[in-house]
Amino acid sequence: MFQKIKCWLREFRALRISLSLKFVIGVAVVLMITMSVSFYFISKKHENLVIKQVELQAKALFKQIVLTRRWIADHGGVFVEKLPWVKPNPYLENPLIRDEKGKLYVRKNPAMVTRELSLYAQKEGLYFFHITSLKLLNPDNAPDDFERAALHDFETKKLEESSKIEKIGDSYYFRYIAPLYVEESCLQCHLKQGYKVGDVRGAISVAVPMDYAFSVIHTGRTGMVLASIITISILMAVLYVMMKELVLRPVKQLQTSMKDFSTGVKTETSVIRTGDELEDLSKAFVEMSKSLAEYHTHLQDKVRAATKSLEEANTRLTELNMKKSDFIAKVSHELRTPLTSIKGAMDYLSTRFSMGVNSDKGINDFIVFFDVIKKNADRLVRMVNDTLDLERIESGIFEMHFSYINMVSLIKEVITSFYSITSEKKITFKIVAKPDIFITADEDRIRQVLINLISNALKFSPDNSDIHITVTESEEAVDVSIKDEGPGVSIEEQERIFDKFYTRGIKNGTGLGLAICKGIIEAHHGEINVANNEGGKGCTFYFTLPKE
Repeated sequence: MFQKIKCWLREFRALRISLSLKFVIGVAVVLMITMSVSFYFISKKHENLVIKQVELQAKALFKQIVLTRRWIADHGGVFVEKLPWVKPNPYLENPLIRDEKGKLYVRKNPAMVTRELSLYAQKEGLYFFHITSLKLLNPDNAPDDFERAALHDFETKKLEESSKIEKIGDSYYFRYIAPLYVEESCLQCHLKQGYKVGDVRGAISVAVPMDYAFSVIHTGRTGMVLASIITISILMAVLYVMMKELVLRPVKQLQTSMKDFSTGVKTETSVIRTGDELEDLSKAFVEMSKSLAEYHTHLQDKVRAATKSLEEANTRLTELNMKKSDFIAKVSHELRTPLTSIKGAMDYLSTRFSMGVNSDKGINDFIVFFDVIKKNADRLVRMVNDTLDLERIESGIFEMHFSYINMVSLIKEVITSFYSITSEKKITFKIVAKPDIFITADEDRIRQVLINLISNALKFSPDNSDIHITVTESEEAVDVSIKDEGPGVSIEEQERIFDKFYTRGIKNGTGLGLAICKGIIEAHHGEINVANNEGGKGCTFYFTLPKE
């Protein structure tokens, strides 16, 4: 049901009709549905009320008949003058009496009076009633189907009454039936049939015509339908006028203002005073139009500013292009040195091979030059790998694999890998840190940073010296510092030490190690720097990493 209503609403919204008509039609449909449901229940209530009134009327007639019968029974019947067409009751003893003057009277019992009164009422077209029983004395009192079923229910189910609306002939009647119980006065006639006081002797059914009741119900329904139609019509007219005056007219004014503004017509846009949401909408439009006008006024400045930004971007691109050219030149220079050494060594070896080797000295020369080739080849490999890593970092395609790592354990692991060098130079590592300090980071990349920094500290530290490594943590970050006792770093070198291809006199270095360290730390949203120690002995490299 609700799905059908939703589909109908979608189709209704798609129709190209005015907003007011859509609103009025929608409200009319809702009202019709609501009032139809209300009309149905009210109509049923009214119908039940009318039928209840007919039922009360039938009960009142039944009570009146029972009272009449009781009065007749209590007085032993009534005697009326015997008219020529009146026949005595053959079921009564002494049905006739004669007075002193010789006038003849006929005795009437309650059953005969009830039947004759019913005939009178039926002739008048008001109602009729019928006395009946399952144990008949008079065949004229035989029950019909409705009465027979009710009599059975009275005796077996102990019902007190029964009723129904039934069509008799061409008309409908409300039929009501209730039992007649044997009283003391009834035993004069019915003692022979075995009845005792309190038994169900029979019943009286009352039939009240329903024509008037149905006309009342029909009139009530017609009145409610007409009232509903008039109410809906008046409400629709009022809604249409209110919609047109309170909504459509201000919307039309707002539409005109928008059209003029969109076409560039120079008109003063004013707020539509309606005191409701439309006024708020109009204010918003006026403010928007002023903002757009101001924006249009300053558009040239913004275009000029954008042009300037483009010029600056072009300048920046030019600088980057120059840096790229410089980078290529430096790479070429750095690659030329090991390649020259390798080529010279290979030329020497080729010459010596052509002359032949006949002494231990020649073999030793071969070993020396092969060692030169190996060292320079290793340097080339390191340079290419470092260059690729640096380019990945700078281009933003540096892959990171984060995990939960123990920084102190990682530092100890890196220190262990330099055991041969520390043993040779008799250098001692001193770690100041809590046992477990955890961060979320790329373990391999942080290991690469530690290897570079500790390797540099070992290279520049003198024999029999100490390297101090301190790890501290706060709620949000972890700080790591590596302090050596080497020659330190001058102020000029501190500004360039993290640049690409900058070396501090180490011939086998690529000049990319510290630049890569800086890129890795910054990729973790951290910071790295260097400072000389107090007293001018050695320097400290330190970096900070967020815990998450």
